[in-house]
Amino acid sequence: MKFAAALTGIALLAASTVLAAGTRTYQVTGPVLEVKENVVVVQKGKEKWEIARDKDTKVTGDLKVGSKVTVSYTMKAATIEAKGDAKKKK
Repeated sequence: MKFAAALTGIALLAASTVLAAGTRTYQVTGPVLEVKENVVVVQKGKEKWEIARDKDTKVTGDLKVGSKVTVSYTMKAATIEAKGDAKKKK
């Protein structure tokens, strides 16, 4: 019985590790152009990156316009709409 419980625990741990490993983290570094309650805009080269944030976003230091920041983020699909197969050319 203890063996079965231990085996189940190991299986759950392995599954959670695989799921966590599937989420890739990215970074963008640059000066802050705009700070709002739910978004921060960072300049990266000639591009402006709008990155969403919420109450769970951890902010260390003084987040304000002009300060240089490094933002770590993940990409997550909100919706996926699959279309039919592409038509084959003859």
